[in-house]
Amino acid sequence: MMDHRTSPWHGIMVATALPLRDDTLSVDYDAYAEHVSWLVSQGCDGVVPNGSLGEYQTLTDDERARIVRVAVEAAGDGARVMPGVAAYGSAEARRWAEQAAEAGAGSVLLLPPNAYRADERSVRAHYAEVARAGLPVVAYNNPFDTKVDLTPRLLAQLHADGSIVAVKEFSGDVRRAYEIAELAPGLDLLAGADDVLLELSVAGAAGWIAGYPNALPAACTALYRAATAGDLDTALPLYRALHPLLRWDSKPEFVQAIKLSMDVAGRHGGPCRPPRTPLDEEQYAAVRAATGKALAEGLA
Repeated sequence: MMDHRTSPWHGIMVATALPLRDDTLSVDYDAYAEHVSWLVSQGCDGVVPNGSLGEYQTLTDDERARIVRVAVEAAGDGARVMPGVAAYGSAEARRWAEQAAEAGAGSVLLLPPNAYRADERSVRAHYAEVARAGLPVVAYNNPFDTKVDLTPRLLAQLHADGSIVAVKEFSGDVRRAYEIAELAPGLDLLAGADDVLLELSVAGAAGWIAGYPNALPAACTALYRAATAGDLDTALPLYRALHPLLRWDSKPEFVQAIKLSMDVAGRHGGPCRPPRTPLDEEQYAAVRAATGKALAEGLA
């Protein structure tokens, strides 16, 4: 596959869902390896294991470390792998970054401190500590879940510190793309929510840390390539057709929704670990219907 990236964190980096066995909820590592390999074969540039979509909060240390090793081997090139290294403590996050480096990963994805509402000095110290592991760090701005907002000004400081190379922007405020470019022109912007992909691509995003390619990689890849090329005649109809699904990526039930779409599309999505519970009847019907409609329209 042609590599469209100039840096390992560019392009479509799929935040991988994690296949769990129906009976024991144990990790099916063989199924995960097959899924990673399949995503790369479908045109995705890489994978992000141990993110929220990968239910990292519910994993044991052994599971979390093995998942990174499996992803690197299955991707065929460690540069294609960007493990999530979020942890309550900076020292623990750095250890996960070091483990990623030892496994051969090309970059890491890091949330700010999320055990409390950290101030800017603490955030900067946190990112500086993890950057010492030696891998490029992509910041993850998710103010909804962490209660810490990586504002454009703070991101510019982190970039000037040498602590981050890019940001996964999940605030949903597409106006920030332009302010980030003004304050930190060397910082790469990555679309972090599926339902603002087109807007952030037009604004110059260098990549997409994506959820829905787990279920519909070909359609999502076509959308991303058209959007980043400025081919709105192709991108806009695709975006409209996919948006009923893409917006689930910004809902609290995004893991369950994407796994259900995978099941409908003939991939193994399967169950989630507690405390995530199955979608309620209305949500289940909505996701099934939207996925079925997309598949019927040839958006696989």
